[in-house]
Amino acid sequence: MSSGKILPRRQAIPVLYTRGTHYEVGFDMGRTFGSMIKNFLILSQPLNETYLPLYGTAKGRQIYNETLESVKGSFPQYIRELEGVADGAEVEFHKLFLLHLDEILPQALKHQPRNKNQPTGCSSIIVNQKHCRLLGHTEDALTETLNHYYFVVAHIISDKPQGKYNVKEEHFMSLCYAGHLPGYTMSHNHHGLVFSINTISAELLRSGKTPRHFLTRALLATSNVDDAFRVLTDAGVGAADACSINFSFLADPRQMFYNVEMAPNPDRKNESHLSIKEVPLGAHNYHANQFERIHLDQANELMLKSSVSRMHAFGKYKPPASEHDVRNMLGDVTGGCFCVWRDNGRCDEVVKTIAVGLFDLNTKTFSLYSDNPSLTEPHCTLPLLYK
Repeated sequence: MSSGKILPRRQAIPVLYTRGTHYEVGFDMGRTFGSMIKNFLILSQPLNETYLPLYGTAKGRQIYNETLESVKGSFPQYIRELEGVADGAEVEFHKLFLLHLDEILPQALKHQPRNKNQPTGCSSIIVNQKHCRLLGHTEDALTETLNHYYFVVAHIISDKPQGKYNVKEEHFMSLCYAGHLPGYTMSHNHHGLVFSINTISAELLRSGKTPRHFLTRALLATSNVDDAFRVLTDAGVGAADACSINFSFLADPRQMFYNVEMAPNPDRKNESHLSIKEVPLGAHNYHANQFERIHLDQANELMLKSSVSRMHAFGKYKPPASEHDVRNMLGDVTGGCFCVWRDNGRCDEVVKTIAVGLFDLNTKTFSLYSDNPSLTEPHCTLPLLYK
């Protein structure tokens, strides 16, 4: 039975190993985590107070349908995967797709006020030194998401090439919010790709384009840097909303990290607007939930204030050069209610840090923390899937 109750922080991180077609893998996610998904659909304020009422209007349904058709044109396999999640969990598909549309629907309808309780967090730190190549990431989300996430390790083999990039095989591990496709938080794949995502709340969003969640899902299938840029550029369509992607490939001969800011195209071109920053050996980089290089209007005042505060906190440290440095920075609690590690122990907090991940490219491991990384040991340290 789904209770719709918010529980205190659990020291538990479920992991599902699954293989099959896109639909079968989705079905396994839904069946395994069905009660968690049902519970999240009850608790999700944006879904129940904003997205579903707008979906009930003629214009809202039109925006939903044109975006769904657009995604089906590029990535029909990921729609089948999400249909699998819905069927496995015995929930309605349109509720899950609305979660992936996120703010596209209210923004396209100029719905005021836009949802105040958007996730206002997640910070990423890149360290690229010869002896220490790390990507650290805090995953912050609405308090109702606490305990509503899981890891999926999926091996997908298709009998014929899938989607606009003709993908036949995928093998990846990704942190998923309940009912969401893999790829939007922190993930890695068997080609040696590691990446983390920072949500950015652009003022300009475009319906009928590809929601960021599907572009980052497609990133899980990429095998090299050119592949990754091709997916993010999304030629012929383009991103519907904005985010920042921090990534590297273990086999990249240049040993380069990248931070890419991706946004809807301001000139109405049918491709994403990208700003690419290279982080070479000897350098480091921080990114939160705001554009650092793209000059486009941003919504969500709270997320911007929080980003400024977290970037300020990072700026007080010497440049990180070890795992210890990154753990301390990601566990920083200075800066009042807009700190890096967010959990004041109260249930009335709108946003909490739900998990921290640390990819170590030298040891080829991924460490996961369900509590403050500066005070606790990792919950688990897993080998990367790199083949």
